[in-house]
Amino acid sequence: MSLPSSSSAPTGPIETRHGACNLCEAICGLTFQVQNERIVSVKGNEADPLSRGHICPKAVALKDLHEDPDRLRQPVRRVGDRWEPISWDQAFDLVVDGLVKVREQHGTQAVAVYQGNPSIHNWGNVTHGHLFFSQLRTRARFSATSVDQLPHHLAAYWLYGHQFMLPIPDIDRTQYMIMLGANPMASNGSLMTAPDMRGRLKALRERGGKLVVLDPRETETTALSDEHLAIVPGSDAAWLLSVIHTLFDEALVKPDAWSELIQGLDALRAAVQPFSPEATAAYTGVEAAITRRLTREFAHTSAAVMYGRMGVSTQAHGALCQWAIQVINLLTGNVDRVGGALLTTPALNLISAGLMGKGHYDVWRSRVRGAPEFAGELPVSVMAEEMLTPGKGQIRALVTSCGNPVLSTPNGTQLDRALEGLDFMVSMDFYINETSRHADVILPPTCFVEHDHYDLVFLHLAVRNTARYSDAIVPAAPDARHDWQIYSELAQRYARRAWSLERSSAWQRIQGLATRALMAKLSPRRVLALGLRRHQAPVRMADLLAHPEGIDLGPLQPSLVATLRRKRKTVSLLPDAVARELPLVTAEFLSTACSDTLRLIGRRDVRTNNSWMHNSERLVSGKNRCVLWMHPHDAQARQLQDGQSVAVSSRVGRIIVPLHVTPKIRTGVVSLPHGWGHNRAGVQLKVAQAHAGVSINDLTDDRAIDRLSGNAAFSAVPVEVSPA
Repeated sequence: MSLPSSSSAPTGPIETRHGACNLCEAICGLTFQVQNERIVSVKGNEADPLSRGHICPKAVALKDLHEDPDRLRQPVRRVGDRWEPISWDQAFDLVVDGLVKVREQHGTQAVAVYQGNPSIHNWGNVTHGHLFFSQLRTRARFSATSVDQLPHHLAAYWLYGHQFMLPIPDIDRTQYMIMLGANPMASNGSLMTAPDMRGRLKALRERGGKLVVLDPRETETTALSDEHLAIVPGSDAAWLLSVIHTLFDEALVKPDAWSELIQGLDALRAAVQPFSPEATAAYTGVEAAITRRLTREFAHTSAAVMYGRMGVSTQAHGALCQWAIQVINLLTGNVDRVGGALLTTPALNLISAGLMGKGHYDVWRSRVRGAPEFAGELPVSVMAEEMLTPGKGQIRALVTSCGNPVLSTPNGTQLDRALEGLDFMVSMDFYINETSRHADVILPPTCFVEHDHYDLVFLHLAVRNTARYSDAIVPAAPDARHDWQIYSELAQRYARRAWSLERSSAWQRIQGLATRALMAKLSPRRVLALGLRRHQAPVRMADLLAHPEGIDLGPLQPSLVATLRRKRKTVSLLPDAVARELPLVTAEFLSTACSDTLRLIGRRDVRTNNSWMHNSERLVSGKNRCVLWMHPHDAQARQLQDGQSVAVSSRVGRIIVPLHVTPKIRTGVVSLPHGWGHNRAGVQLKVAQAHAGVSINDLTDDRAIDRLSGNAAFSAVPVEVSPA
């Protein structure tokens, strides 16, 4: 896909440079045409072994993000209602002084951290961010994990003993796939890095396979499915339990290689006994006969896999959903099976190398609500109340890293108000957005094409084992700082400044200073090279440099069973937390009560990703995509017309949005996309403000969380819709 030329088009020879798009999880390989250090075209790289030439509009917009006049290119500090450019040296001192002052006055827990989604996409954050964040010594840690994926990690921790042991659907070899709450045609996969989903799903059908999708609306993915079931939002856990019930009831349990490793079959059989398909059908909207037929088809297929993503994670029973999906794959022998769900074996395996913590659960709880932590983080749903509720441990300072929680966490209006009352705030961001506008100091890192890249995390989630290192496409400005350089400098300055606040011995502090000074000299590329050599990876840095298009390491292979046997570990099918939860949800899941209340769900679009891609004209041009979807029957019952403005209200807020009446959504359900709402004062995003839209998270409820994991329950929010 070529980019339009401008009146100031560069002259001179054109070079082809290999890179990657790290805007979403697909990590597609790209080729850039560069002339006089300016990008003139972006195309998919057909030689890339994972993406195979696939490209979507977001990748082309990398040029827009790089050249965006609204992007910050040097630090700024807030002076009243205006922003003042400052030097990096001034900025680092202001940040350290502000954080240390709050810590001295109010204690360690008064400083909080929020890490947004791009923190994982930029590998400098992964390699060096901990140097700074660990210095803060706070338990007030939050991230986008508890916005969308915490149930996955909790299920993996319960069953396999490690939060990142996430078996990935072997989509290129499966014969039968059941997909819940996912739209990979728009997302290119999520916790399943799978670019070119259209090609992969078409190949599934061409080899005689079958795709079944459960989703309350018709999506780009359901259009390619063999069967689509419009399940009631928020009822997926009940349906999944009815599948487990059917596996036992019809003697379809065949764990195969897992027979000697799994424990608790009898206890699980007894626990799911109430949830027959006949008992849950009225609640889920899926006929019992269909559930039983799909379960039989799935169990009798030798290579099958069940996969659930955002729609099932971000609901009141997200942890139950992700646990049940794993259990169904286990009971049918499809975990660690070719064509089922397999662990990846990336070149630098962070799990086997011991570089990724296995996690822990409910070691401490939040101060106000008592929500459980996971892997050292508290749920984002409690972040605002921890700022607004007085008392010991009240959050009074915040560090945000590559995140915009005002638009991406529940009850954004409340969080907006909470941020206004902080004593100090710093944002690592290159935009003045809905969240960073509250900061006292903003530190802008380089843009995506200005630094090198290696997918340390997403290669653990890819549907094929590959390795690819990309050098910077264009050079950064002389005074720019990469994210790893920002964190390294902050870590060293903060450690020196906060010396007297540390409880460790003088010798431990000296060792810490030395370690941070050493890491500050090691770029992510050097860390990668050392890691590949030390952990005997199948490739070396020289190989990656010689093959910038990527190196194919082959399809996924069975390894989890062997790993657990080697470690003499077993899998308990019914974790204690789940065993306690099932009796509590029985009455709800077996209820036949109907309600006229509309349920709000989200919606993904291929041209957007979270909240920070709306300042590119090419991504927001065309028809307005921030509209409320509603079924014609629901519109008629409320005397609403297509195209009119309607008021949508929930417990926490009210918004005005255009209505789109369509039969492509289940009755009783309405849908809004995520990431919009750029009409707040002080935002400096000209294109985004011209296409402001409304924020779905001005409606989602911070009190609605998954009881087990604490993950935000964005899906199935009760709302009322009326003429504006």
